[in-house]
Amino acid sequence: MDAKLPEVALAELLAERIATLDPAKLPAAVRTKCDELLIDVIGLCVTARNEDYVKSALDGCDDDGSCTTVGHKRTLSTASAAFVNGTAAHGEDFDDTFEGGPVHAGAVIVPAVLAACERHNPDGRAALFGIAIGVEVLCRLSLVAPTRTHKAGFHPTAIFGAMGAAAGVAAALHLKPRATVDALGVAGSMASGIIEYLAEGTWTKRMHAGWAAQSGLRAALLARAGFSGPRTVFEGVHGLFHGFAHTTTGDYDALTGDFGKRWVTETLAFKPYPCGTMTHPYIDCARRLAARLKAQNLNEHDIVEMVCEVGEGTVHRLWEPLAGKQTPPNGYAGKFSTPYCIAAGFVRGNVGLSDFSDAAVKDPAVRALAAKVRYRIDPNNPYPKNYTGHIRATLRDGSIIEERQPHMRGGAHEPLTRTDIEDKFLLNARHGGWDDTRAKAALKSLGKLYEGRIDLSALRG
Repeated sequence: MDAKLPEVALAELLAERIATLDPAKLPAAVRTKCDELLIDVIGLCVTARNEDYVKSALDGCDDDGSCTTVGHKRTLSTASAAFVNGTAAHGEDFDDTFEGGPVHAGAVIVPAVLAACERHNPDGRAALFGIAIGVEVLCRLSLVAPTRTHKAGFHPTAIFGAMGAAAGVAAALHLKPRATVDALGVAGSMASGIIEYLAEGTWTKRMHAGWAAQSGLRAALLARAGFSGPRTVFEGVHGLFHGFAHTTTGDYDALTGDFGKRWVTETLAFKPYPCGTMTHPYIDCARRLAARLKAQNLNEHDIVEMVCEVGEGTVHRLWEPLAGKQTPPNGYAGKFSTPYCIAAGFVRGNVGLSDFSDAAVKDPAVRALAAKVRYRIDPNNPYPKNYTGHIRATLRDGSIIEERQPHMRGGAHEPLTRTDIEDKFLLNARHGGWDDTRAKAALKSLGKLYEGRIDLSALRG
């Protein structure tokens, strides 16, 4: 055992903070964000329901039960429903982002809490509180040692997602503080998720949100049954940050200091493009550049090179190896290639779900432009606190045309409206094969889900 342990561990302090909150007094902005998260996540589950990776996730589960898998007739156990729904919600990389992390909260927390409540406590108010707590914990954990988890080779959503899901399910099921501490302690041994998917665009990132959802849920159920976990799971010499961020020091006050008094959940960003969040401002810049060149009767063939100022923390995931990012091997790899996303946005005028098929990323015109895209690290770039965009294009006549964007559209500085989010839901539902009548009926029912008894049966099939 460690020689010196704190009298009050961070997990204990966090559990006490959660226990003092009144579910009936969630701030209106937090409630609104949880409403929007529900709509966004369910729409994403529908849009991905016929994709091969979702079918594989579903077929890989052999534990049928009573819980809903969105868009499918088959029902599964609580943990497997959370896994499949989380995988579907995150699979197209179209889900929400917390810009300070970066982490994707909704795709983890909503599936975990809904599955737990559907099976164990079908109370919409409990689900709302659990989602709010889970999202807040996940996002705050990402602020303790920013960028360190990615640099260590792990996906922060996967690691901190398991912890957030444990806290969210514990809150939804009304666990006592001691059991919440145990749930967090157990979840620390379930957290996992390496980012080697970047090498060849394989599917493992897609399952990270689902795995975190089911891990946190299982941890909370184990704790409810009396299974103990280390109370020093966060700050311990062998704790979560030691294992996944290679440090035991960090801004732990960001986790617990003003928990429940200030809600970072309010700042969650919703994506306008289905790809890596940090590419979004660059896509916007590319689209504006294309419009400016078109007005001069110019196009991508008139460009010699495009140089982008970037944050150092984005390079290893979105820019290197540069030759590989300029020629992504498949559609999924294209989602994490800034050169491809820039080129697609410029040539096609927009970037949507269809732009990340295996055929789309091999479009000769897009690849030719992507080959001209390079980067330069800007030491003053604010990443990860803010996501900016910049492109400096040199034309054949030697002239230079430049575009900058100070923030991500859909984020705290320029949030999507409720209408935008509902329109996105309807678009995703259509892409997943639901007609407008069914999609609008589902949207209406989701607007009332937190108000009464949870019934997800209308989302099946």
